[in-house]
Amino acid sequence: MAAGVPGPVDDGDNKGSLRAALNGLTTRGRSFLAAGVAAAVCAYVLGQGDLLRVGLLLAVLPLVCVTVLCRTHYRVAGSRRLAPSRVPTGSEARVHLRMDNLSRLPTGLLMLQDQVPYVLGPRPRFVLDRVEAGGKREVSYRVRSDLRGRYPLGPLQLRLSDPFGMCELTRSFSAYDTLVVIPRTEALPTLRLAGEASGYGEGRQRSLALAGEDDIIPRGYRHGDDLRRVHWRSTARYGELMVRREEQPQRARCTVLLDTRQIAYRGAGPDSAFEWAVSAAASSLVHMLERGFAVRLLTDDGSSVPGEGSDGFAGATQGSADSAGLMMDTLAVVDHSDGGGLSRAYDVLRGGNEGLLLAFLGDLDEEQTAVAARMRQRSGAAVAFVLDSADWARGGDGDDVSPAPADDRLRLLREAGWTVVAVPPGAEFSRLWQQAGRQDSGPHPAAAGGTTGFSGGWS
Repeated sequence: MAAGVPGPVDDGDNKGSLRAALNGLTTRGRSFLAAGVAAAVCAYVLGQGDLLRVGLLLAVLPLVCVTVLCRTHYRVAGSRRLAPSRVPTGSEARVHLRMDNLSRLPTGLLMLQDQVPYVLGPRPRFVLDRVEAGGKREVSYRVRSDLRGRYPLGPLQLRLSDPFGMCELTRSFSAYDTLVVIPRTEALPTLRLAGEASGYGEGRQRSLALAGEDDIIPRGYRHGDDLRRVHWRSTARYGELMVRREEQPQRARCTVLLDTRQIAYRGAGPDSAFEWAVSAAASSLVHMLERGFAVRLLTDDGSSVPGEGSDGFAGATQGSADSAGLMMDTLAVVDHSDGGGLSRAYDVLRGGNEGLLLAFLGDLDEEQTAVAARMRQRSGAAVAFVLDSADWARGGDGDDVSPAPADDRLRLLREAGWTVVAVPPGAEFSRLWQQAGRQDSGPHPAAAGGTTGFSGGWS
């Protein structure tokens, strides 16, 4: 993605005043100036004319360099390009910098420096010896982060120096770019989902892609509409040509619920339970979008992404690539919530049948387990990946701790109709995905009207 090109930088503007240039004296320049002043004072005290001339030469040299550098008029423009601008954690992105000399004079020695957050690596610096009039120079560097997030790059700084190294002036461009580090995703096998109606693609539970009772009401005639669809009764009623709406396409829905409660997870860092849940949710979103589902991301605080349209699902009104990018950008910066429960997410789901529900849950107490169990009644099929953060914090060594509380919450969810998969520390999500597909998907008494989770086999 091309960065915005800032306006040319004039190193002879007001910012390059003589006072600012004096502040740019290097250690060498300040040393020469101090030595010259000291020699002049000693020459005056001792009455040594030759020493006075040496002192004046030492003091004047850095001042001359400052004046020449300050009055040098050439204009340069810089640009930055990221390739790519969105990368998974642990992957590298390359940043391309370009400098153009827009003046009629060649430049002197230039040092190019880009401002980079420390998590992306060391601050890059490049020395450009000389750029001819109308010429250009291109350099590049790599950035990498093991932590997801949005990281600003810039502003680009240009340091001008005289040939003797007495003075340096720094000019900054105004343009910034943003590198988005998204969670790493895994390729998932395609499983045939249970609870899906037949007759659409591979047999998916269907919901109107453009849902609403207004679909049965005739609309105004538009150029190109088939005249056989004219609704004459409505035409006579409204006094204008009305046509029947065509049957709207139907699309399977999938809600990915991510539990972000701070009290539900322990530990931090790339290998923590919370980061695993974020990465697994990202993998699920990408996989379901690739299968043609209308997908949304839901968090425990009730926030829904993309949240556009009447149903808040992506895929019907947006391209899959744009939808995935929007949700990935959200997951890149998602953090722990201060909420203590899942009730807000349940309020979002209680509107009706939400199709397939994929939930990534942290520690659940008895109350939150009951809330999660009620969520199952609002979905056609539900799969829960449950993490025991205490087990993750111990690294899986839980021989001295009773697993009864974790087993109880899993059992309660299964009785409510969930297909439940316990997530051990460091597990590969693709294997757990297959494990969910192998689990028994027979109906439970507590989940009348639908089956649970996945059915075995491949589509």
